[in-house]
Amino acid sequence: MEILSERRVSVDLVQKGDILKIVPGSKVPVDGKVVHGSSMCDESLITGESMPVVKKNDSMVIGGSVNIHGVLLVKATQVGDDTTLAQIVKLVEEAQTSKAPIQQLADKIAGYFVPIVVGVACATLTGWIIVGFVNFEALHVKPYERERFTPVEIIFQYGFRYALTVLAIACPCSLGLATPTAVMVGTGVGALNGILIKGAEPLENAHKVKTVVFDKTGTLTHGVPMLTQIALYSTDIATALPRLLVIMGVAESNSEHPIGTAIVKFVKGILDSEIGGKCDEFQTVPGCGLKVTVSHIDQMIETASKSLLITHFNSQIKMTGTRDFHMLGEVMVDCSLRLEGYSDPLDDSLPMEDDNQLIPVGEKMSLERYQVLVGNREWMRRNGINVPILVDETMEKLEEEGQTVVLCAIDGHLSAMLAIADSVKPEAHLAIYTLKKKGLNVILLTGDNKKTAAAIAREVGIVNVFAEVLPSHKVEKIRRLQALGQRVAMVGDGINDSPALAQADVGIAIASGTDVAVEAADVVLIRNDLLDVIGCLDLSRTTVQRIRLNFLLASVYNLIGIPLAAGVFSYWGFMIQPWMGSAAMAMSSVSVVCSSLLLKMYRKPTKESLSTVEYLKSKDTMGPGVVRDLDTISIHRGIDSLNRSRISLASGSSSRSYVINTATKVRSDEKSPGIRLIPATELSIDTDDQNEREFLLV
Repeated sequence: MEILSERRVSVDLVQKGDILKIVPGSKVPVDGKVVHGSSMCDESLITGESMPVVKKNDSMVIGGSVNIHGVLLVKATQVGDDTTLAQIVKLVEEAQTSKAPIQQLADKIAGYFVPIVVGVACATLTGWIIVGFVNFEALHVKPYERERFTPVEIIFQYGFRYALTVLAIACPCSLGLATPTAVMVGTGVGALNGILIKGAEPLENAHKVKTVVFDKTGTLTHGVPMLTQIALYSTDIATALPRLLVIMGVAESNSEHPIGTAIVKFVKGILDSEIGGKCDEFQTVPGCGLKVTVSHIDQMIETASKSLLITHFNSQIKMTGTRDFHMLGEVMVDCSLRLEGYSDPLDDSLPMEDDNQLIPVGEKMSLERYQVLVGNREWMRRNGINVPILVDETMEKLEEEGQTVVLCAIDGHLSAMLAIADSVKPEAHLAIYTLKKKGLNVILLTGDNKKTAAAIAREVGIVNVFAEVLPSHKVEKIRRLQALGQRVAMVGDGINDSPALAQADVGIAIASGTDVAVEAADVVLIRNDLLDVIGCLDLSRTTVQRIRLNFLLASVYNLIGIPLAAGVFSYWGFMIQPWMGSAAMAMSSVSVVCSSLLLKMYRKPTKESLSTVEYLKSKDTMGPGVVRDLDTISIHRGIDSLNRSRISLASGSSSRSYVINTATKVRSDEKSPGIRLIPATELSIDTDDQNEREFLLV
């Protein structure tokens, strides 16, 4: 393709069919199709997938995504209000305007209470006037009043006194203060505990929630790739590990890929300083890996060897040996593969062309320059590095768990394998377990792929998973749950979650997320702690209970005070003056306010209080709340149709049971009248897995 000229224009002037140049590090302005170039784009803003996506000719790009490296020429396909990002904003606006405010219970009661009280006061006045004219002696009048006033004056004074007392004592102030004072204190207590609640409606609705829907990236996970595991192929682990980390850190220091960023961040944590060294002949291929020559790292290796984490790691090796897994900070280090593969020279469990294929760092102490390769299997093969069978099997196992695995070869020898993943937040499993223990339905709703979603669901204990879901489909899923009569809370952090946050009965946003999500949500978790989701629901329940107690206090006060003020008990000598009624009215308001202020004593659930013995036992024994078996997880791609149910039968299943989405099992040998199973192949329906047969329930 030949470019004759180029110029910078406003995004408002871009039209369909225009060719746009997207330079590295810039945002894609509109939706389009790549016509030239290759790169990787960060689409987490829209899809929620934390890892960048490879873009090449004919690949589609989404407006708002970030071009990481490489120049792209893109043909605009959707501009203005038709772009994906604009549609998300439109969905947010529609969801926010369609949410009707609830009518406060206090307003309802006050609407009936005032005319009733006025009626009672008028009835009191009329009643005592009639009683006075019928039987004047029934009025409890003091002697000096009989001397100063005529009987008619006394009758009207008596009637008006009780009527005014009724009006004074029955002022609906306590009823009017019951809700706003509790809400004000409740929102203040929430803010002190890191839970920002936007008004009374979400505070009152949260305790009614029956289903909690979680986003994955940035909500259940940290939202950024992190190093999770290292498999080191060496005979001298203590010497090899710091050298490997330094070489990897220097090699990746010039990379803009999130994987490289995760490695560099970990190495910086080990060194507790910036990474130095020198990189020459740096070469990177998108989607494959990098090649570089590293030098001048002797001082860094010495610093790494003396670091606290490395020292602690070496002490673990001396105590337990090198055949076990060890922890380097939060990263698991596998030291066993080298010994298992080479304890016996005749062991062919690692077939390879070169007997010295797994000779790692630590063997060449005198070298100052290192030829480093970091990348996937294909990149290793392109550069003549053979990947042993056992290493490949280990990589496949980690990839099935949703992790990204890269290999590192130094000076032509395979040295290590590193696993990078968007790791789960440490409190996520406890939060999910507690919600399920409270009887709530928990759903994972993510735009990420099925494999990664299933891995995260297994780790945190979620059974119902919807993967590869678009932002508009997230809104539709929330609406379907609401149509079933369920109150739904949505927990998310990204722009792609904002329409669902606005649609949900209670939208809960992570403060570290995007501004759009925070604006669309009803509740913001300032401390980014998932346990605050439980705190929000618990605070709502406590506040609503306090509101009901306030109503009870106000109601009991009026039920006792109004008859007393009307003189019903005057025959037995129980009567009050108007000033006493006014004082009692003030005291009722004070009692309601004091009751609301007691909410300040609220303490939200903590990790220690939620980590019960039952939870620890269930976690250890993989009981309730821990999902390890993929077959027990209901995984859906996109959004299911309401008009049909999908049934899957694994070809290797011994029970031959058809598992329906509702978790109902129908044995293949049972005769169910009215139910017919039609293979998907007969209906020209594509299946996602060759080992899985698809059916429709008719």
